[in-house]
Order: sequence, then C-alpha cells, then structure tokens
Amino acid sequence: MFNKIMVPVDLEHGDTLGKAISAAADLARAYNGQIVFVGVTAESPTPVAHNPTEYAEKLAVFAKTKGSEQGLNIESKAVASHDPTIDLDKTLIKAAAEVGADVIVIASHVPHFADLLTHAHGGSIAAHAPISVFVIR
Repeated sequence: MFNKIMVPVDLEHGDTLGKAISAAADLARAYNGQIVFVGVTAESPTPVAHNPTEYAEKLAVFAKTKGSEQGLNIESKAVASHDPTIDLDKTLIKAAAEVGADVIVIASHVPHFADLLTHAHGGSIAAHAPISVFVIR
C-alpha cells in the first residue's frame, strides 16, 4: 500500500521529528516500504548550511543516523529553493512526485497563538497533495 514514504525534514528542528520518523518507520516495516527524507533549503547561506551542497550532505548524515536508529535504510533528497518561506508547501508536494512517494508523513507541532497569523505546513500539504498525508503531532 505504501511503497515510498516521504518525510519532510527541517534540520533546524531535527530533534522534534521523533514521532513522525517513528510513524514512518512503522509504515515502512508494515508495508515493506522505503523512507526518503526530503529537506528544503535556501540557495543562500542559512543557520544550518552555507550552501545547498553542504545542506544535502548534512541531510544525508541525518538520514543515515535515523535509519540506523530505526534499523532501516533511509534515503535523502535535498531541494534548493529561492525562498523556502514562501514556496515550501509547493516544493514539498513537487518533491513527493519526484521521489515517487505515495504517502507523506509530516511532523506538526502543538498550535500556539502565533500560528493564527501564519499557516500550518502540514495542513496545507494535506489539503493540496494528491497523495495521502499523515500529520503527526
């Protein structure tokens, strides 16, 4: 049912992805599926990496580490964006098609007052993606 499981990853908040990674790992085991971490970075320097190549390397290390913890081989795909703040949702939906994902498992967070002023990426992706999306809080 779920052959390719995409997990969007924000390396700045990698420590908050535990539940989503565990859920994706459970799906992978249940359906003999493959997990791919997809991270979106800016083309300019960020607090995580100086350039998209460095970001891709850090994402690959993160995937390998989490894969070892879960006993799975987790792939990674880094995508550079001109402005991830504006086009993150569209970029992730496009990346899901590029990697052949048939489900997205995305981490969410407990809503705060500031969330009334901005949109939630998980909800937006779930509303617009042509595949199943699990939002894990």
